[in-house]
Formats: sequence, C-alpha cells, structure tokens
Amino acid sequence: MTGPRYTTAELMSRLVAFDTTSHKTNIPLIRFVEDYLLQHGVAPLLVPTPDGEKASLFATIGPQDVSGVALSGHTDVVPVTGQTWDTDPFTVVERDGRFYGRGTSDMKGFLACVLAAVPDFKSRSLRVPIHIAFSYDEEVGCTGVRPMIGEFGTRLPRPRMVIVGEPTSMRVVDAHKGPVRWTVDVRGRAAHSSMAHLGANAIATAGALIGELGRIEDELKRWPPDTRFEPPYPTLQVTLIEGGNATNIVPVSCSFTFDIRTMPGLAPRTIEDRLRAFAETQCLPQMRQVAPEADIVITQANNVPPFHADPNEGVVALALQLTGQNQTFAVSYATEAGLFQAAGAPSVVCGPGDIAQAHTANEWIAASELDACMVFLNKLAAWAEQ
Repeated sequence: MTGPRYTTAELMSRLVAFDTTSHKTNIPLIRFVEDYLLQHGVAPLLVPTPDGEKASLFATIGPQDVSGVALSGHTDVVPVTGQTWDTDPFTVVERDGRFYGRGTSDMKGFLACVLAAVPDFKSRSLRVPIHIAFSYDEEVGCTGVRPMIGEFGTRLPRPRMVIVGEPTSMRVVDAHKGPVRWTVDVRGRAAHSSMAHLGANAIATAGALIGELGRIEDELKRWPPDTRFEPPYPTLQVTLIEGGNATNIVPVSCSFTFDIRTMPGLAPRTIEDRLRAFAETQCLPQMRQVAPEADIVITQANNVPPFHADPNEGVVALALQLTGQNQTFAVSYATEAGLFQAAGAPSVVCGPGDIAQAHTANEWIAASELDACMVFLNKLAAWAEQ
C-alpha cells in the first residue's frame, strides 16, 4: 500500500494547526495521524480517556511478534495566553531557516519527522520493529502516557527500548530531574480581625509551613552536587498561594502548592514526611487550642520520576551510534522517559529543537534540526533492518 508522502515541514504545519493546548482535545490530531498511518498500511491502536476527549496512539511497523524501538512524543502543547506573538501561533511560518509556531520545538517537529519517515520504514524489511508512541497531557504532569504504558505486555507490546524525542538539539540525554508537586490546604477559624484571638489564622499557618519549606530548600542547595545538571542540586519552590476573604476577617482558609525537582537518589517522600511532622508538632497544636476543627491537608498532586538510563542497556549506545556522538548529557527539565524506564522499557532522550525555545512566544525550530533528525531516523531504520 502506497500512502501520501509529505515533507517534514508540511507535516509539522498540519500538526501545529491542531490547537492541542493541554486543556483541549487532541482527537482531531490523533485522527489525522491515524488516517495517515492507515494509508501506509499501518494499523494504530488508540488508548482513549474514559470521556473520549483525548487519546494516545501506538503503532508498530515491522514484525508484530517481537519488541522494537519506540519513538515517543507528546501531542499536547502549552498555552499561548499572555504571550505576544508576531504571527499566528497555530500557523507555521518559515523565515531565515526557522519554522515558527506553537509546538514546533516542543515537540511537533519530532512528531513530524517520525511521520515523514514512515514511508522509509515501510519500504524496508525491518528485523526489529519500530513503534510509534504518541501521548497526551505531558505538559500537565506526564499523565496521558501512563494509561498507554499500562497496556504494555497486554494489548500493546513492551518496547525493547524507547527514544523520547524531546528537544535536546539532537544530543543524547541519559538523565533528567523529576518534578513532584503537592497541594497544601490549611483550615482555621474565621473571626473579626479586631477579635483575632478568637480565630485561627490560616494564612499565618501557611506562612509558617512555607518557612519550613524555605529551610528545606536551603538544605537541598547543599545536596551533593551533580554538575551535569543546572543547577547541580534539587530545587524546591512555592508556586501558587490563595487565601482569605476580606481585610477585616481572620482568614479561615489558605491553600498553596509547591514543586520539587528531584534528582536520582532523593526520595520525595522524605520532603513530604518532614512537612507533615512540622504541621503536626508545630502548627496544629497551636491552631487547635482555639479551633479544634483546624486541619492541614497535604496532598501529592503529581509525581514524575527522575530519569537515569542504565548504562548497561543498549539504548544509550544505540543513540550515540546513530548521532555519531561519544558523550551524553543531563537536563533539568522532565520527560516521559522515567516512566518508560520504570515500566521496563529502557529509554533515552534525543530529539530536534532547543529547549530554550519551548513554551516561549515565537517558538521556533531550525530547519537544520529537522534535517538532522531525519538523518537519525534513517540510520535507525537501517540498523533495524540489519
């Protein structure tokens, strides 16, 4: 079966035109990819959300009875709200060797390269299959890839190895930090601000908790440094806070969120346990002297594991071979690689584009990066054939 052939730029333009901001559906994009693959004789499997508003896509080119190399990427993008763009974010514009548009670098450029390589993959007698694994909602905590990974070993084959095509400027990344996020809800008792002794101030208690997090943050800065990361230690930040109802009312409630970027070797649970202990011993006894109903609820909102490739697995060596490089790198941003790795699918991160362009206004990817990715995929196909 001979399907349509598009250039990488043409496919990227089609993909960017689908507004797949994380709070919106990605189904039109997935249907486009599904139809494209079917025209090339590749039958994808979808892993939809219960409401059918989003879906991951998994497809295999080559032998169906053995594990292969998965090319993994997410279909969602971050919002353009509040950003000033020179052009329509969802229309790719080429200028001076660059393609501008939301998601060109992160990471529809890689998705376009993978799809553009499908005719070449199909024309070869692959001994090792090439899997296509496109997910959703990576930008809001790598949530969409998890149900797809959950199908490995049952409805979907578990890949022998995974190449996650996040923008690394085609450098081989074998380690990254992992974001873990919590929400803290403080409940006190309201009172007239002139009678403050009758109330339990939720904002003041939240401030004490944030102070403890500040002390933890200072300690993390003294973590044994790993200079492959920038910065070379785990980071902790309070990211959102909301509380109170009026200037003359002792606030009854306050909520805040905090985020830690973990490194291999740091257990996020230790941070949570320390904050819980501080809440139980230093905050709640004082609040409950006035308000027995006072409470502090700490909830882990999301956990993306840090990633460190096993040097004994072949995926790192393969990626270095395909790129012609002899050095690997570590990055501070997170990807889905750690989740694949934890599921028994050894992973590496390597893709076109510069992470400095990701999430920015006038996001762009260089044409030379797309060309380099196509060379990489051509070499991968030749390896899989031999």
